[in-house]
Amino acid sequence: MLRLIKGGDMSPSAARVAEMAGVSLRSVFRHFEDMEQLYHHMTAIVQDRLHPLVTAPLTARGWKAQLLELAERRMAVYDEIMPYKVAGSLRRFQSKFLADDYRRHLKMERATLEAVLPDRIKQDAALLRAIEMVISFQAWRRLRQDQTLSSEDARKVTLLILARLVD
Repeated sequence: MLRLIKGGDMSPSAARVAEMAGVSLRSVFRHFEDMEQLYHHMTAIVQDRLHPLVTAPLTARGWKAQLLELAERRMAVYDEIMPYKVAGSLRRFQSKFLADDYRRHLKMERATLEAVLPDRIKQDAALLRAIEMVISFQAWRRLRQDQTLSSEDARKVTLLILARLVD
């Protein structure tokens, strides 16, 4: 399923998964009783792959430098997971697991962001949400897919907006 999604099939059917794996449809459902289990398994594989990068402590000194480090780290992760996040977002309204996972990620991203920001920024709700939006997956996806920017150009746009918000 991961190969199908990475290859551009954002909503692969169980039949396509079986075909790609070279097994029967019955075998797919024997291993994954339903698509929810398949989503759970796929998410675990992606999370395991990215865990070291996501959980590594920030090394920069000062909140602005840490914010930039966090943004850089997220952009690298977003490029890696973009096909999977897009596929998940297409299915999250039909999948309790994907909907819960989406909300969990939003909470984790917000908590990680708030951990580096000073109180004066956190107390300005509009500024906090603006910063959160700029370094969100949704903004990155729009820059990369909708505006067809290269990773480097999307990075420049993100860092420019971020710098203007915190200066």
